[in-house]
Amino acid sequence: MISIRAARPGDAVAIAHVHVESWRSTYAGIVPDEYLAGLDESLRVKLWQEWLGSGAVVLVAERKSEIVGFVHAGKIREPIETADAEIYSLYLLRDAQGRGIGRALLTELSTSLDSQGFSSLGLWVLERNRSRGFYENCGGRLSASKVIEIGGARLMEVAYWWPDLASLRVLS
Repeated sequence: MISIRAARPGDAVAIAHVHVESWRSTYAGIVPDEYLAGLDESLRVKLWQEWLGSGAVVLVAERKSEIVGFVHAGKIREPIETADAEIYSLYLLRDAQGRGIGRALLTELSTSLDSQGFSSLGLWVLERNRSRGFYENCGGRLSASKVIEIGGARLMEVAYWWPDLASLRVLS
């Protein structure tokens, strides 16, 4: 059984673990190996301690009292169509993928963002991310692209857009 809840300050270690492990599994063969090997959970813990106190929405997915995924979102940072909110990150451990957990996180996220007055949502994802079809399956509309650099590699990133948060509340 999966439960979705708001993250608490004490979740920083578990969220950092999911963040680093999911990067290593999701971006292997896409992001340079040296960059992935150099990801440091202890540094991520410090970042997550800051982010958890920033006022952004952070929700975690728990299975048997273990955090197996999270979503981090808030005010849009770079324009994507008419989106006023942005998913900064959404990651699941590999063995938690394909079980409806990502959809459950998006559904709960839409409710949280709506309660804060947001109405539409965007997100950036690496074009070669094998999981990006998930966003399309959840109704995201391909909107834009740009080149970014990670670990010295130039990579294409694409934006997805949901013009109406309510469309995410009917996913599960």
